Amino acid sequence: MSTAARQAFFDRTHSDDLIAFLGTSPSPYHAVSSAAERLEKAGFRQVAETDAWDAAAGGRYLIRGGALIAWYLPEGAGPETPFRIVGTHTDSPNLRVKPLPDTGSAGWRQVAVEIYGGVPLNTWLDRDLGISGRLALKDGTARLVQLDEPLLRVPQLAIHLDRQVNDGMKLDKQRHLTPVWGLGPVDEGGLIAYVAERAGLAADDVVGWDLMTHDVQPASYLGRDRELLAGPRLDNLLSVHAATAALAAVASAEGAADLPYIPVLAAFDHEETGSESDTGAQSPLLGNVLDRTIHARGGTTEDRARALAGTVCLSSDMGHAVHPNYTERHEPGHHPVPNGGPILKVNVNNRYATDGIGRAVFAAACERAGVPWQSFVSNNAMPCGTTIGPITAARLGIKTVDCGIAALSMHSARELCGAEDPYLLASALKAFLEG
Repeated sequence: MSTAARQAFFDRTHSDDLIAFLGTSPSPYHAVSSAAERLEKAGFRQVAETDAWDAAAGGRYLIRGGALIAWYLPEGAGPETPFRIVGTHTDSPNLRVKPLPDTGSAGWRQVAVEIYGGVPLNTWLDRDLGISGRLALKDGTARLVQLDEPLLRVPQLAIHLDRQVNDGMKLDKQRHLTPVWGLGPVDEGGLIAYVAERAGLAADDVVGWDLMTHDVQPASYLGRDRELLAGPRLDNLLSVHAATAALAAVASAEGAADLPYIPVLAAFDHEETGSESDTGAQSPLLGNVLDRTIHARGGTTEDRARALAGTVCLSSDMGHAVHPNYTERHEPGHHPVPNGGPILKVNVNNRYATDGIGRAVFAAACERAGVPWQSFVSNNAMPCGTTIGPITAARLGIKTVDCGIAALSMHSARELCGAEDPYLLASALKAFLEG
């Protein structure tokens, strides 16, 4: 597709909002809060898992930790009405603060961190890092904290002390990834006291934490023509943002009351570590939400079976664009490119959930949205990653399709994609949710 033709699809306002979303979402907890804020503006209201749910039409969402499930119930939805689900995840690989964080060596104050997910370690060297996440308080509540200032840094060893560094860097995860954040002797309790103070709390109010580092450099457009977008956590907050925008648009559109499906957003945590948690895709969270919406409408076991039999899920996660410096690592017949539209992800060994019928569903959504799309499959000599797609398909027994957009530097501290693709993906997801 020509540049002029692509520009007809491009809404830079969407990418501008994505950049803002990335900036307010340095942790999964912040990501669901940012998504919830956008849903609230579209008329959604939060519900608690501990409350009884009613069958009134409208948009609802719930938050559990770093996960969010949102849905819009049309006026005429019966207990057997199928769902249209977009599945995403809120977590990204990074460095996370250990339970006893204060450490140091040779006169440096340091922070002990643990590697979360599949991190290309060298991408976290020599970056100015902030701290974000949540603090658990004595009263059982949690307080979000986001310190967007250069507090920590993992300094690389000077080339003068490692003359072979350009022949292959080898980083020890335990010894070489500990950030510095000051000078002096080890300050026991110093980090949490500082974070608590910045959050307006007393240090002794804090009894636990889920804290992580993030690159404080904001996302931005890149390139002569600003046709690229570089930023942290594109995998997979780009999909969370696109799905949130799509659901809000569907629920706000004229004719939403007559939708033939119940549109759902499922944004899970812990995908990068296997999804095995109470907020991950392997938990019963999504299934429980679907069941409760059915039962609230007077549904039976038969109604549930009918609803799920007609349900389809699009698992939206980042994929690989062809790297110009490593073209031999890619499948030669499938070369997804930035700004070429969403990608359909296929793997016959079920690392992705897409099959031929799913391909037809995805193609129809892109056609209705009027956006181009591409196919992705891995080089046979390269192991294929996976997503929440196969997990969702197996756990709920529903048709699931894997999609995303093409990017470079996946799992890096800073990733790269086409600036037009976020809007193209959101457009396709909106068409899918509309059915």
